[in-house]
Amino acid sequence: MARPSTYKPEFAEQARKLCLMGWTDKDLAKFFEVTERTINRWKIDYPEFCQSLTRGKVMADAEVAAGMYERARGFRHPDVQVLVVGGKVRKVKVEKIYPPDVRAGEVWLRNRQPALWRRDPDPKDADEAPQPVRVVVEVKDASRPEPGEET
Repeated sequence: MARPSTYKPEFAEQARKLCLMGWTDKDLAKFFEVTERTINRWKIDYPEFCQSLTRGKVMADAEVAAGMYERARGFRHPDVQVLVVGGKVRKVKVEKIYPPDVRAGEVWLRNRQPALWRRDPDPKDADEAPQPVRVVVEVKDASRPEPGEET
């Protein structure tokens, strides 16, 4: 006869929040004081737990990717600016503009198309690189003259 599960329904929401912070199944196992195998069993036995992990991991990654994409492209969004004009507070609708971010674009492209956007040169081009030069350094004792030299 199997032992009763230590799973509680509130674990699903806790796990979702922890996954939003980047926690792995191994981290969750430590937090819930169970093994990773138990976490995997909970995913099968408790669909709400599995769905929470998906929402915490996959959805969070998707939202960050969307934000990175928008930041790389640049974007606009409506906003409200509060001003004091003639002693009166006024709310003015404005549009905030964020120009494209080069660093975000580099990260995006290096991850999406590494063959085209890698930082390091392609190793197959190594044949065209100059051959290394061997440098030999000889250390001599300046206080002792060489044979045949005058002191």
